[in-house]
Amino acid sequence: MGIAVITGASRGIGAAIARKLAHEGHDVVINCASNVDKAEVVAQECRALGVRAVAKAWDVADHAACDAALKEIKAEFGVPTILVNNAGITKDGLLVRMSEAQFDDVIRINLKGTFNMTALCGAMMMRAKTGTIINLSSIVGVTGNAGQVNYAASKAGVIGLTKSAAKELGARGIRVNAIAPGYIESDMTDVLPDEVKAAMLNQITLKRAGKPEDIANVAAFLASDAAAYITGQVLVVDGGMGA
Repeated sequence: MGIAVITGASRGIGAAIARKLAHEGHDVVINCASNVDKAEVVAQECRALGVRAVAKAWDVADHAACDAALKEIKAEFGVPTILVNNAGITKDGLLVRMSEAQFDDVIRINLKGTFNMTALCGAMMMRAKTGTIINLSSIVGVTGNAGQVNYAASKAGVIGLTKSAAKELGARGIRVNAIAPGYIESDMTDVLPDEVKAAMLNQITLKRAGKPEDIANVAAFLASDAAAYITGQVLVVDGGMGA
């Protein structure tokens, strides 16, 4: 099987994707920003499934750090065959009250980080003439959301990046797709006020929040040969929230 690099994979959706890809037989590299101990727990879970798995810390928004990490991964494992750009943060606030730092920090991690990893790993994949890249966007990147102009802008940017990269890399056999999750139970959504959670659930056709595994299953499909003719697409996984 292949070698999968998953950013922001020490918890939540990223960890679920790492476990799912390991279950499918892929070796996995679990990226985190700083909490290597937490990422190592996920790596141990993956190794228990019979694959090679390591936890590595680097800042996806730092181009030089991404370059160094990918070269290290190539030397240790080989050229990645799957890249999942999952790392992301939120710093919510109303537009007129949002600070420049709130906006810049979210764009830096969510969008620039995706660019860094896609460009650098994509170059490796181009030389190998194989690979698939899966970018995590969000339903708010499609619909927008009050109080999240920075997050929505970053995730809309990820969609544009995905579609453009798919056009550039397709001739070398590399597929690039995005997943746009809706309301998923995670550390990021756990901190939301109860009334906000209730309002979101009310918008969901299936009347339940999604689980990280719901996204992991879609990522595994996009990484598989079953999706061999799918590229440049955005799969919305939101239980009907944006319907």
